[in-house]
Formats: sequence, C-alpha cells, structure tokens
Amino acid sequence: MFLTHAVLSAAEPENPPVGGAELGQVIGLSIAAGVVTLVLLAIAWAHRTHRIEWFDRLGRRLGQRHGEPGWSTIPTAFVASSLIVALLGFMWDVSLHAGRGRDAGPLANPAHYLILYGLFALFVAGMSAIVYPRGGDRPGVAAVRITRQWYAPVSGIFIAACGLYALIGFPLDDVWHRLFGQDVTLWGPTHLMLIGGAGLSTAGIILLNREAEIAMRQRGRAVPSWLRTVLVSTAFGSLLIGLSVFQAEFDFGIAQFRMVFAPLMIVAAAGITLVAARLYLGPGAAIAAAVFFLLMRGIISFVVTDVMGEAHHVFPLYLGSAVIVELLALSRLKDKPLWFGAIGGLLIGTVGLVIEKLWNDQVFQFPWTQDMWVEGLLMAVPVAIASGLCGALFSLGLQGRLPAKNVGRVIVAASVLVLSGAVANGLHATVPKDASASFELTQVGTDEEPAVTAQVTLDDGVVDDHPTWVQITAWQGGGAGVVTDRLRRTGDDTFESTKPMPVGGNWKTMLRVQDGRTLAAVPIYLPADAPLDAEEVPADASFTRDFVPEIEILQRERTDGAPWLWGAANMIVLLCSLGIIIGVCVCVSRVSRSIREYEDAEAAGERAPTLTP
Repeated sequence: MFLTHAVLSAAEPENPPVGGAELGQVIGLSIAAGVVTLVLLAIAWAHRTHRIEWFDRLGRRLGQRHGEPGWSTIPTAFVASSLIVALLGFMWDVSLHAGRGRDAGPLANPAHYLILYGLFALFVAGMSAIVYPRGGDRPGVAAVRITRQWYAPVSGIFIAACGLYALIGFPLDDVWHRLFGQDVTLWGPTHLMLIGGAGLSTAGIILLNREAEIAMRQRGRAVPSWLRTVLVSTAFGSLLIGLSVFQAEFDFGIAQFRMVFAPLMIVAAAGITLVAARLYLGPGAAIAAAVFFLLMRGIISFVVTDVMGEAHHVFPLYLGSAVIVELLALSRLKDKPLWFGAIGGLLIGTVGLVIEKLWNDQVFQFPWTQDMWVEGLLMAVPVAIASGLCGALFSLGLQGRLPAKNVGRVIVAASVLVLSGAVANGLHATVPKDASASFELTQVGTDEEPAVTAQVTLDDGVVDDHPTWVQITAWQGGGAGVVTDRLRRTGDDTFESTKPMPVGGNWKTMLRVQDGRTLAAVPIYLPADAPLDAEEVPADASFTRDFVPEIEILQRERTDGAPWLWGAANMIVLLCSLGIIIGVCVCVSRVSRSIREYEDAEAAGERAPTLTP
C-alpha cells in the first residue's frame, strides 16, 4: 500500500492538467498501440498463410482433452484473463479518482495499464476466433463467410466488435477531455463505451462456446455435463459482473445521479442474466451465477481496499433474486419461457428489490429511503419485466428456439424504449430556486489536518419529511477514500453532522441534498486550482451559500463547450451503443437459426448443414 501511494505521489503533479493528456503521453501510447497492432497482424497473416504452426498447436493443445476447437478455446482463455484484469483496473481506477481526483494522463495512472491490457486482450480474443480457422474450415454452423476460403464464427466477430468499441473509447476519452474538460464521473459517454463494450463481450463468449458445443457434437465429442454447467454458469456470472459495473458510483458512495437509478440498474442486470442462466442451464444455474459474482467482486474489493489501500466499495447481493428465479422455475412457467421471463422480471423488480433493500441498508453508505420508493418502483418494475423477457430470448436463442422474428423484435425494441424512458426520467433533476443553506462550523481538527463539525439550516421547503439524503461528502483529498456523513435531523429544516469532515488540503467538501427530483449541493470547502483558474472556497466559521447543481462541484473540471458539439458527441456515442445492442441481437438470431437447422436435419437423419447462408 505504501509503495502504491509513493508511486502515485511521484507520478502526479500537485495540480494535474484539466484537459487531455500531455502530447508526449499521447504519442507514446499511439506508438505502442501501433507496434502491438502490427505484431498481431503479422502473427495473423503468418498463421493463415501456414508460415507458423504454433498458434494452431496452441488451440489444439488447449482443447485436446475434450476436443474443443481452437477458435473457441483461445478466445475463452483471453476473455477470462482480460475481464479479470480489466475489472481490477476499472475498480482501482474509480477508487483512485474518488480518493485523489483527476490524474495527469493515461500513463500517470497505474490502473490504466490494467484496463488497457484487458481491452486489448478482449479485442485479441475476438480476432483470434476470426483468424484461427483456415484452409476453408467452417467453424460451426453459424459461421460467417469472409472470403471464399475464410469463415469466422459470428460470435467471434461480435467479441472483436465489442473489444474494438471499448478500445476506441480510450483515445476518444482524451479527445473528450480536450473538448469538455475532465468529467470525473463513471457515466461520461466515453467511459460508457469502455465498460459497455467489455461488459457485453461476455454475452459473446457464451454464444461462442455454444457454437463450439454444436461443432463438437458434429464430431461426436462433448464436454462433460458437470464441466459444461460450471463453465457456462461462470460465464453467466461474468455477464452479471459486466452488467453491474455501471453501478460503481453507487458502490463507492459517490453517486452523481439520483438514487432511483440504483434499483433500476440492479433489476436490469439480474433480469437478463439470472433468467437466461436458469432457463438455459437448469436447476441451480441462477444461484451459481450470483455466487460467482459475489466471489469475484469480493476478491476485487479486498484487493483494491485492503491490499492497495484505496477507497472502499461494496456491491449488490443478487442472491435473493437468484433464489426467486429458481423457485419460479419449479412451476409450469418454465415451459413457457417468455411468460417465465416476464413473471420472473416482475418478481425481481418487487420481491427481489425488497431483499436488495435489506442488504443495501446494511452495507451501503446510504439507505433506500421512503422518498424514492414510488418513483423507483415505477422505473424499476417495467425495466425488470423487459430485462426478464430479454433474458428469456437470450436463453431461447442459445437453444435454437427463438420465437417468430416479429415477436423478438417487438420485445427488444420495447425493452430499449422502456429502459430509455426510465433513464431519461432518472436524469431529470432540479435545483431549488433562490434557495440557500447556512452553516455554523466548529473546528475539531489540527492545523495540518483541519476538520469540522457542522450545524446546517436549509431554507424552508428545500426538503420534506423524508428526503433521500442530506449529507456532507468529502472526496479527492489525496487520501485513501471518500468521507461521507448522513446528517442527523434536529428540526424541520435543521441538521447536524455526526462526525468530523476534512476541510483542508485538496479535499473537496460539500453539502449534498436529494429529495424527489431535487439534486443540489452547496460548497463547504474547495481548494484553489491553478489549472482551472479557480480560487479557494474557504470553510469559514459561519456562512450562507446558494444551492447549485451538484455537477458544478463534483465535476469542477468540466466545461460544456459548444452546445451543438456536446449534443453531437453524445449522439455519436448513443448510436454506437445501439449498434452494439443490434449486434448482439443479430448474433443471437444467427446462432439460434443455425442450431435449429442443424438439429432439424439431425432429427431427420440428414446430413447436418454446416453454414447458415
């Protein structure tokens, strides 16, 4: 832990730049990426032209025990390592930004090296599935023809697309910072590209292994059922991890968005993953996926917090929802997958959320209060039902039993619209007009580490009887973590702190209020920041300051730039994200159609087709 802190202190200037990275870092990364790309292209060319054989031998050796094809075993190994490393780097990166603020560029943050490796390995995984088949071999029944003698598994193409989508988010992130400053938030558009591409690639690896399973059946080989169950349950657990990384700001206790997003994101991840796992694999699969999620997230939390000494974070439980799905499968609904998905989603969005609340209120920094429940359920329940239906569609696709095209298209389109509407509603936040907060601070720290307790009086009408939170948050002080204090109510509009809060050095300390759609903040202490040309906001003994949008304080480095440019940039990222969603739908549809053709031909005693036109 000491070494990590020492390296960071030596690598980062006292006031890091607020825009993009230094030109030297950009050039260095570009050269390194170019060299790695050329090496990979050379290996791919040499393999496909039979100038090297070690790559082919590697695939055969990895799959020799059960006869798995190399175009499946090599990508599976790459994805397994890349996601673990990328997840560690991602959680470490979030903790570094939460505890220390912005960095001096991609090379000044050690977590970025892990993320870069993970994303490159993910792209390599997809490309290895594409380039491995040679000599006219058709890798599976859903192969895509690239040239006359070159076919690639459709799932490999999707994994490569996810990896490329995530990878290009890294240089675009630097461009984004140059245009709009450093938006220190997980939900920045380019950040969503990084985690979205990596997260959805896990669906691709599930599909790739399904293609490989059919290819093995054609050769009279099969992975033992127990091993298949373990491996695919682990893959579904990885999908649950991938879909849960969007919640990280809530996990660290520094959510920059309204609390109603927390249950929405939990049910979305649970509905898709747990329903699909149970319908596809059978009894125990949903619980196995949830247990794998808890195991991996627990290990990552231990490493980041206890080994590296960075900000502490927690994570959702999901076990309650997994048990609900398993119990529902004891009914006849399991024979009606779409109904199973819809009812399972409904139960996840209601009973499952009650269980999650019990867990949340015990381990997370801020409970789910009465203030958020009505709106939270109105957002979460439709999303949960839609997610359950999508999970059912995914499982049907893996079994070659997708419903009519129009049914699947309606479900997916409606799910995207429901999710978009819920997100749009959740993003709508307001700041009370002409409202302020008055503070009486008592110094309880030292000259070297000043800290205060606070008596706070809000203007009348800012909060009701049950606000989501009235808290003081301090972060990015250079220490290990985020300090939060849920204030104790002492009157209709008066509150008091329950512990000392830091107000010196590089700490950014503020009062945060969320009540219904109100999401506002008041600065208590902000340090001077020369690159921002920002003066210090002192923590005087007593003062009154106006409420402002939280984003103005939490993302102090951000600049809006030209409104049209901001809108255009966000629209491009949105269209790319929709492209990834369409990609996974096309991939599932092609695999399902090919499996159905194969199994129909097999049942009729005919020669099974090896390629879907």
